[in-house]
Amino acid sequence: MPEKDKLIWLFFRFSGRVSRAAYFLAGLLIAIVQAFLLYRFTLVPQESTAGQGWAAAFWLVMVVAIWANVALSVKRLHDVGKPGLMAVALFIPVISIIAFIALCLIPGEAGPNRYGQLSNAPAGNA
Repeated sequence: MPEKDKLIWLFFRFSGRVSRAAYFLAGLLIAIVQAFLLYRFTLVPQESTAGQGWAAAFWLVMVVAIWANVALSVKRLHDVGKPGLMAVALFIPVISIIAFIALCLIPGEAGPNRYGQLSNAPAGNA
């Protein structure tokens, strides 16, 4: 699978499994991009065109980041053998932080499970 397709799968698809390290690093990348855009927004005058542009970029990235975080969490849940529907916990304010930490710490199932053959691969890949 080409690198571009791997990134699209990692951030936007719900099938397969993802390891603790990949989940943490992908989540960190998303947080850094969000923080950078928020930082840039705070540097410009409030009513300026640049401020409006940074605000629009931030909100666009927020929408994409929500999707990416849910997709990552579903795949991480698959890696530990749980259904992806449990990712709804990410929308509960205090629970979301606990769920993220738990998903970073709980090891995945060794070997194949019903969600895929390998960690860090779409379902059906050997």
